[in-house]
Amino acid sequence: MRAVIQRVTEASVTVDGNITGSIKNGLLVFIGIEDADATEDIEWLSGKIVNLRIFNDDNGVMNISVKDIDGGILLVSQFTLQASTKKGNRPSYIKASKPEIAIPLYKKMIAQLEKDLGKKIETGVFGADMKVRLLNDGPVTIWFDTKQKE
Repeated sequence: MRAVIQRVTEASVTVDGNITGSIKNGLLVFIGIEDADATEDIEWLSGKIVNLRIFNDDNGVMNISVKDIDGGILLVSQFTLQASTKKGNRPSYIKASKPEIAIPLYKKMIAQLEKDLGKKIETGVFGADMKVRLLNDGPVTIWFDTKQKE
């Protein structure tokens, strides 16, 4: 499972002209799922996202989490995060899970984030053509891969 996390002052997802999810201060999380992903990946990644200390404390130091600021999370599925660019110039998406595998894992990730954050999170629409707006704060962007826990 791969995720790109952006600290934002606002973010929203629009599908067919309708806003499906929006947050103010918090984290915009793009997530890419592969067939090898399991519950352990979801639990580890959710814990990292919710407890990631990338918000400024009173001294202007990145030392507090989205949970600490009572911020929001906007989760957006993005199969292109599983792109392989090793060969040629056209990315291969062979590692990206098909919907029958990815959707249940995506729903488990939503539930795990809500459990860990202690409140409802916002989402895009799995597999839809989404328009994402954000105001990256910092900018602060962090990347995770559950297969390379660095």
